Amino acid sequence: MAAAAATPAAAETLVNFPSLDGTTDLIGHLDRREGDAPRPAVVLMHGCSGLNDNKGRIFGLYRAWARALAVQGYVTLIVDSATPRGLGQTCSSGPNRPRMWRERPKDTYGALQYLQAQPFVKPDRIALMGWSQCGGVALLSINDNSIGRPAALAQDFAVAVSLYPGACSETYQSRPLTTVEPNSWTTWVPLLVLIGEGDVWTPFKPCDAFIAAAKARGNPVKLKSYPGAVHAFDAPDLPRTKLPAYTMPDGAIPVIGTDPEARKDAFPRVLDYLKQHLE
Repeated sequence: MAAAAATPAAAETLVNFPSLDGTTDLIGHLDRREGDAPRPAVVLMHGCSGLNDNKGRIFGLYRAWARALAVQGYVTLIVDSATPRGLGQTCSSGPNRPRMWRERPKDTYGALQYLQAQPFVKPDRIALMGWSQCGGVALLSINDNSIGRPAALAQDFAVAVSLYPGACSETYQSRPLTTVEPNSWTTWVPLLVLIGEGDVWTPFKPCDAFIAAAKARGNPVKLKSYPGAVHAFDAPDLPRTKLPAYTMPDGAIPVIGTDPEARKDAFPRVLDYLKQHLE
């Protein structure tokens, strides 16, 4: 099921486990407290830029969240979906971008099943967190007509958090792009979405409308938006930067950058939400 080798960090272990796509051997960065009783866990899934920077280090965004979660006592598993597939960034148009949308929902459930098999994890207390591309993958994963969930799954994710999710709209979450009928996206997994109102890469308005409609249908979903915040508002010390290489079809140029006020709100908000559903 998995092979593990200790890394230099005392609490971190590098693990491998299969995606449910049937071909990919995923890489995971597992952090836990040795010798403790079983604990709740969180799966962290990166965006389209991949997990690692150009020096091979995990981006500070994911390291910051993993540290915050570990302080609360959670087991964390940061999943690398790109490196095992021989991919770098998949933000650009091309065959690898739709491939990641198709295959990564099966990565989320591969990670869930890996953690559920570990004696130090509470199998019914596992959360999913996704950013950007995998924020949208989370929506594809946890809905009733999931393209990743195995048929025989005994216990699903207990809760999900999606930060500035891609594909967060009625258009991308229903037919003909998925198997979900229009205006019927449904989930039993409690979901919190956080998004910047100034984000043009994963736009706020269609996501707000989509989540509001899902909530009106009785789904356990919430959305918190931040006026003026842009993509990656929760990253540590990230200067506002335009990304013309990823110009949108309408001509809008994506901008990334830390928003101190949004970041200050996001961390305790997410931790409180996880505590409600995992503890």
